[in-house]
Amino acid sequence: MKNIYLIGFMGTGKSTVGRLLAEDFKMKFVDTDKMVEEMTGRTIGEIFEESSEAEFRKLETEVLRKITEEKGMIVSTGGGIVVTRGNLDLMKNSGHVFTLIADAHTIHERLKADDTCRPLLEVAEPLDEIKRLLFERAAFYINAHHIIETSDITPREAADQITAILRQEIQG
Repeated sequence: MKNIYLIGFMGTGKSTVGRLLAEDFKMKFVDTDKMVEEMTGRTIGEIFEESSEAEFRKLETEVLRKITEEKGMIVSTGGGIVVTRGNLDLMKNSGHVFTLIADAHTIHERLKADDTCRPLLEVAEPLDEIKRLLFERAAFYINAHHIIETSDITPREAADQITAILRQEIQG
């Protein structure tokens, strides 16, 4: 089976939904952010702090290129992977791309409950930054093969929606 890519803003459920899909389809789950950290021996926060966002984006694309050489993986991507020219095309050409989307307030609440380092949100007004980044990335996110709205559903429900879409596509 082709890879299944989950794109979308941080806090939309990509990692959680991805793990559920990996169990459902008996496929390997990978997270591009974790792969960058393993490859560099540094956290995302350290890469942003010691190098730059541009350096992180370069590493992220390098990891994505390796992933696209394989099949049968569920891939949770970093929220900004789509801003690098060509990355969305790489994913679309090697698999099924699903955007997980949620409203800014839902994302903000989810991220406040999560202690993961989010370098792009280390600002005075994180909610305003979430809104700005969502707007900036919207043109990329809407170009996925499918969009799943996760604001008011559980990760299990999102995974089930993706499964139903994939089964329908396979059956033609």
